[in-house]
Amino acid sequence: MSVLDTMWRRIKGVPYKKRVLIITVAMIIGSASLLFTTRMSRMLQQKEMNEMRLWSYAMERMGESYHNDPIVFQVVHNQKIPFILIDQHGRVEKYHLLPGEIVNHPDRRMKLLMRLSRQNAPIEINTPHGQRYTLFYGNSALLDWLIFFPYLQLAVVAVFVFFAFLTFRTSKQDEQNRVWIGLAKETAHQLGTPISSLMGWLEYLKAHDIDPSAIQEIGSDLQRLVKVADRFGKIGSETSLTPTNLGEVVGDCVLYFRTRIPKRVTLNYNGLAIAPIMVQMNAALFEWVIENILKNALDALQGFGDIDVHLSESGEWAHIDIKDSGKGIAKSNWKKIFEPGFTTKTRGWGLGLSLSKRIVEEYHGGHIAVVESELGKGTTIRIAIRKSDD
Repeated sequence: MSVLDTMWRRIKGVPYKKRVLIITVAMIIGSASLLFTTRMSRMLQQKEMNEMRLWSYAMERMGESYHNDPIVFQVVHNQKIPFILIDQHGRVEKYHLLPGEIVNHPDRRMKLLMRLSRQNAPIEINTPHGQRYTLFYGNSALLDWLIFFPYLQLAVVAVFVFFAFLTFRTSKQDEQNRVWIGLAKETAHQLGTPISSLMGWLEYLKAHDIDPSAIQEIGSDLQRLVKVADRFGKIGSETSLTPTNLGEVVGDCVLYFRTRIPKRVTLNYNGLAIAPIMVQMNAALFEWVIENILKNALDALQGFGDIDVHLSESGEWAHIDIKDSGKGIAKSNWKKIFEPGFTTKTRGWGLGLSLSKRIVEEYHGGHIAVVESELGKGTTIRIAIRKSDD
C-alpha cells in the first residue's frame, strides 16, 4: 500500500468535525505563514534599497575618492546585491554579482538594465566634480527566494484546499451512500415477511376453484416482488457477473410490461428473433435498469404511443436501444436526467435513472446515455454492455 493510500485511509477514518478543525487550523497556519513571509520579503527589500541609497549618497559626497576608501570598498564587496554603475556616457563604471559576458555585450546589457529597472528604480548620482552616474540594482538571491516563496505557499495551500474539498465531498458521498445502502437492505429485510405470507396465500388460492390466469398473474407479480427484494439486498454488496443471454433478460422485462401497459401503447422487441448475445452481467440488477427506462418511456407517452426495444451488437459491445414516441427531452437535460434528484415529473424522487447509470457503469463497466431526443417526437436511450468471451 502506498504512502498516499495510507494517508487517505487515515484521513477518512477521522471524524467529520475533527477533519473540519484540522483543516481550519492548517489553513490558519498556512495563511499566517504566507503573511509573515510576505512581510519579511518587503522588509528585506526595503533594507536592500536603503543600503544602495546609502552607498550612492557616499559616492555623491566623496566623489572619485570612494574608490580608495576601505570602508566603502568593504561595504560594496561584501554585500549580496547585484548592481551595475553606468556613467554619463553610457560606459560601465563598475558592476557586482552580474555575469561579465552580459555586462560587456551592449545588446544583452541593455536588456539587463531594463530588467533591473523593473525590479528597483535606478538611482541618479551626481558627484562634487560634476560626474553623473546611474546605479542599476536588482534583488539579492535571498530576496528573490522570499519573493518567490509566497507563490509556492499559495500553490501548496491551493493543493491542500483541493484535497480538502475532495475529502469533504468523498466523506459526504460516503455518508449518503451508507444511508442509502442501509435503507435498501432494511427495505429488502422488511419485504421478506409479506412476501412469504403472500406465497402462502397464493398456494391457498391454487387449491380453490379460481381462474388459473388470475393466479398466474398474481404469481408473476409475486415473483417480481421477490426480485425487487433481492435487488435491494444486493445494493452495496459484492456484485458477481456471469455470462448471460442478453436477449432473454431484456425479453423477460418486455413480456412482463406488455401485460401491464395501456391498450393504446405498443411495445415492440426484436431480441427474441435474433441470435443469442452473451454478456457479463448480474441479471437481477440489469433487469432493474431496463424496468426503470421502460417506466420512464411509459410516463413520457402519457397513455398513447410506441416503445421500441432494439438489440444490436458492434465489435465487443452489445447495445440496447429503447426508443419512445413521447414528449422528448431538451438537449440541455440529456446528461442531467442521470443525476440524482433530477426529475421533470410532478411526483418523483429522480433516482431511477441515476441508479440505472450506476448499475450500468460501475457494476457492469458499460455506458448509458441519451443518443437522440426531440421535443414532441420522442427519445432514444442506449445502453452499451461489453460482450462475454465465453
